[in-house]
Amino acid sequence: MRPPQLAVLLFLIVIQLACAGFFAWDVVRDFLEAGRPHLPSFHLWMEAVSVVALAVAVGIEASMLRRLMRRQLYLQEISSQASKAMHDIVEERFSDWKLTPSEHDVAMLVVKGFSIAEIAGIRGNAEGTIKAHLNAIYRKSGTNSRAEMLGLLLDPLMGTALLKNGSLPRG
Repeated sequence: MRPPQLAVLLFLIVIQLACAGFFAWDVVRDFLEAGRPHLPSFHLWMEAVSVVALAVAVGIEASMLRRLMRRQLYLQEISSQASKAMHDIVEERFSDWKLTPSEHDVAMLVVKGFSIAEIAGIRGNAEGTIKAHLNAIYRKSGTNSRAEMLGLLLDPLMGTALLKNGSLPRG
């Protein structure tokens, strides 16, 4: 949840708490004015029930917001761990493939999804140079395409290794 959204939700909860407090004070005052000899009116009892319902609703909202915030932190942590794991796997594979620094840069940009033209623009190289680097990367990695190379990088995260013929093992 982004900070502006959180601020708005917290503001609304505070406003609801203030309203619940005001209505509770009003109901207590009205009960005291009604006195003991007479039972308070149906209207006054409905106001009291409404105050309790509003207070319970605010409590539930606060609890749900707290739960959502904890969930968001958990998901951010998991995402960070997955990103680090992916980076470690990519770096390990690139090291195993003995990529040159230029090939490493090109391969990293491929992993990030850039096209040959975009990589050439980013690196200030001709597209032919990028294609030559890609051919060297494919040769060193034992792959024939961008998809195969990405598959090799994703296999450790997916827990499914491809067989030599390119098909998945059947269970």
